[in-house]
Amino acid sequence: MSEKQVKSMIGEVFNEIADAIMTGEFGKRVKVGLTTLGSEHGTEELVKGAEMAANKYSDFEIVLIGPKVDTTLRIVEVNDEEEMYKKMDELLEKGELDAAVTMHYSFPIGVSTVGRVITPGFGKELILATTTGTSSTHRVEGMVKNALYGIITAKALGMKKPTVGILNVDGARQVERALRELKSNGYDINFSESVRADGGVVMRGNDLLAAASDIMVMDTLTGNIMMKMFSSFTTGGSYESLGYGYGPGVGDNYGKIICILSRASGAPVVCEALRYAASCARGGLTKVAKEEFEKARKAGLDTILSALTAESKKAAPKAEVKQLDKKPVTKSAAGIDILELENAVASLAEEGIYSESGMGCTGPIVLVADEDYVKAIDILFAKKYISERPLDCNC
Repeated sequence: MSEKQVKSMIGEVFNEIADAIMTGEFGKRVKVGLTTLGSEHGTEELVKGAEMAANKYSDFEIVLIGPKVDTTLRIVEVNDEEEMYKKMDELLEKGELDAAVTMHYSFPIGVSTVGRVITPGFGKELILATTTGTSSTHRVEGMVKNALYGIITAKALGMKKPTVGILNVDGARQVERALRELKSNGYDINFSESVRADGGVVMRGNDLLAAASDIMVMDTLTGNIMMKMFSSFTTGGSYESLGYGYGPGVGDNYGKIICILSRASGAPVVCEALRYAASCARGGLTKVAKEEFEKARKAGLDTILSALTAESKKAAPKAEVKQLDKKPVTKSAAGIDILELENAVASLAEEGIYSESGMGCTGPIVLVADEDYVKAIDILFAKKYISERPLDCNC
């Protein structure tokens, strides 16, 4: 061990004593590991980020896992990436680390990461749920879980009632219906409103830039793209310089706190990713996850998810659609998911209502005649194509 490392360890001991005097808790200082192999910018960039964090924050300890380098930080030396990941998992399992930050980590199906960025509109923080991993092989079920993962992470960070928005991607309206059902059954979800004039919980690009909600729900691939855009929009893409990284892996009964970086993440992101990991550990992320899943299950989560994934009459377009005489259609019904649009038209036809599918400024719509509007809304609502009746429908 070098003289620098000895002095660093002595300093860390004194910091722990100071923390214990202030908090009354001895031996409680959070320890966060950082693996230092695999970056496109080299080990030096990762170490630089760790040193930035150590200088900026004094309430957690950083442990490097990688090759020997010149630093005052503690290093657990390994020879290659395979050994590095094994050592990281071992230290987490033994409780010698409370959290870790790494790259290329393979989470099991059901676990995905919750990212955290700074939006350019107002410089606000935004949680992106989710950014890597696979919550479910079923798109809509995965996004419903992503919403829970975002809420769990936000609460671990100290947000008591985080606001939730759903990005306007395929499946968004089905996700909205599922979450509203969960809320009506007793699970507390604080929905946000779009900054656009027509409001609503389904968010557009404007809302991303303005951070109209604390949590933005989306599929993981979209979240991954959003992370890269927000993190590197000032650098041209090759160097991620902003935000907190791709975040901790969250899932039902997942007992580790492992936060993810991109190979393109630069030192500033590494610094804040370490802080993010420490905050999740201090906030009891895994404990919060257990508590929130228990609450959600009491509100019928499993039943709601089963309904989403089960084969249903809406799973595929109907083979035959009743042919009706064409008529002028001037009234629009919004809030229908793009994946269910043609089925909605077919369902109205079965009830004797002629309609046409279209795309409005806020998303997919079904167009009907004025005289059919109220009945059409009743049918669409009853068949769960829409989650609420519009205000202009005196239904």
